Amino acid sequence: MRRYKPTISYRLREIPIKQIRVWKEAQARKLDRENIAELAKSIKNEGLLNPPLVQKESKNTFLLMSGQRRLAAMKRLGAKKIPVHVLTKQTSYDLENAKAASVVENIHRKDMNHKEIADSCKFLAEHVGKSAAAKSMGMSIPTLNKYLGFAGVPDKLKALVPQLVSRDEMTKLYQITPNIKKAEKIAGQISKLDPSLRRRYIQALSQSPKSSHQKLLKRARTMRIKQKLSIKLSKTNAKKLASQSNKKELSPDEFAGKIISDYLKRRRNR
Repeated sequence: MRRYKPTISYRLREIPIKQIRVWKEAQARKLDRENIAELAKSIKNEGLLNPPLVQKESKNTFLLMSGQRRLAAMKRLGAKKIPVHVLTKQTSYDLENAKAASVVENIHRKDMNHKEIADSCKFLAEHVGKSAAAKSMGMSIPTLNKYLGFAGVPDKLKALVPQLVSRDEMTKLYQITPNIKKAEKIAGQISKLDPSLRRRYIQALSQSPKSSHQKLLKRARTMRIKQKLSIKLSKTNAKKLASQSNKKELSPDEFAGKIISDYLKRRRNR
């Protein structure tokens, strides 16, 4: 499959709106009616400053590459025609890559929610590969895998579900260990453990991915002793914890747990 092209060339044309086709799966989000109304008002007052990007599909049909909201706003205004940028033949795409390029054009918005980002990640990973998808989304492959969830797990590992581990366990396992052979081996090792111990084992693995199976198993069993602690902080320290945990994008409980875990790890290594 040919990869999408970051450099494009186009020509400006005015075409009938009814000739523009939008495919459902290439849309990065559902349109918000209130936002479309505001955009329509802006276009009415200032004009369409940035025409949508389209690609010619047939004599009277064009595929929308970017500008879905602008197209919807023009329809709301009752426009019959719309100025567009038409991709030249030199930079045109085949159908699947056109859809991928359309998603790339639409993903860089501040108001996308988690599900919309996850849907975009999944679509791009399927059509242009994980590496190109991560680059387009401006994220690392481990972060991409988190958004993909079970959909990002390789088929060889999916085949082990649910015989050895659950979907959720395999998803977490692969995110911690993005190596198929190693993840496959660990899944086999923990398959005989009870669900509660498996959960603690994966938690221990996330904290120390390079530890041996026996060490992880021992740590998982130790976690059973006292997993939940109640700690009362002063108001000043509570504020500091909240501030620092926010910077790390963790909840105060998660950050406090990490602080304790890191401290105990340093003590063991002395």
